[in-house]
Amino acid sequence: MTITHAPADPLAARATMTALPLEAPDHERVLISHGRRSGLTVIVAVHSTRLGQALGGARLWRYASWTDGLADALRLSQAMTMKNAAAGLARGGGKAVVVIPDGAPLDGRAIHDAMLDLGDAVESLGGAYMTAEDVGTSAELMAVVAERTAHVCGLPPEQGGVGEPADATAAGVHASILATLEHVFGSRDLAGRHLVISGLGQVGGRLARSLAAGGAELTVTDVAPEKRALADELDAAWVDPADAHLVEADVFVPCGLGGVLTPEVVRDLRVRAVVGAANNQLASREVAGLLTERGIVWAPDFVVNAGGVIYLDVASGEDADVEALDARIAAIGDTVASVLRSADEHGTTTLAAADRLAHARLDAAN
Repeated sequence: MTITHAPADPLAARATMTALPLEAPDHERVLISHGRRSGLTVIVAVHSTRLGQALGGARLWRYASWTDGLADALRLSQAMTMKNAAAGLARGGGKAVVVIPDGAPLDGRAIHDAMLDLGDAVESLGGAYMTAEDVGTSAELMAVVAERTAHVCGLPPEQGGVGEPADATAAGVHASILATLEHVFGSRDLAGRHLVISGLGQVGGRLARSLAAGGAELTVTDVAPEKRALADELDAAWVDPADAHLVEADVFVPCGLGGVLTPEVVRDLRVRAVVGAANNQLASREVAGLLTERGIVWAPDFVVNAGGVIYLDVASGEDADVEALDARIAAIGDTVASVLRSADEHGTTTLAAADRLAHARLDAAN
């Protein structure tokens, strides 16, 4: 795997990029550029194009250093390869990260400039990667990226795009929760089941509403105190974010940033299952084994949260069939059920079972 640094002038990028070795997962290409307008570091990691053009969101986030942003991009892009493969999409995996230095001010103009710089970086890859919204970005910001490249999806509907994928992501997570409940308890019925949702953003908030409508008892939390209004609206209990994993319940639902399932958290969990929208929930692969040892069923995140990428890929195509798309997102629950059964049948972790599914589809592309 090579890593390339791009000059500030995107027109000169292909002629003057230099390759440097990097000890990292087997990515096909990683581009690190200095945004000529924003001055921010823009990273695009293309993990695999074996199944087709890499597809993955663009994250605008604060990091202690650009190397932390690089590590995030590498980890997330690899996960996108697995997610797209497990979902049966003809797409590879990639991710973009725009690094905001800790403490640096960032106004609307700077964000606009950063999206233009992102567009230049994506365009310089010649179609290897298509970007979309992710944490810190939006459909409206993707419209800015589209000023510099055609390799972007999820634009606002009024600009000919398919909009944000949060509804689809939440629907897929909801279907995954039902499938996991059936696997663990023998019933998909939400009534009387207690779920703890950590993170009430675009997906977590939608999920809270749909689960409450199904009769679930909810405990919720978010790092933003104003999200407590949603708890009041849904008659849900509120807990401090640091204590969410300590609540005794049926299912823990992580919907914030990744890395939440550390060995310490798993030791303290008081639930039968973990199913959530957050990417890269495991702090390390070994945590999957710790969950299994404790008898906690973990539905692998890259299977559970695939609704958004399925929506962006399918809805962006010509003559997209809405009913067929809805059915495909609902079928994420069937995939989760298959993964959980496979883990039981093979005596492995659910992570290993999900990996088998994704790698089988990747190997079939050879």
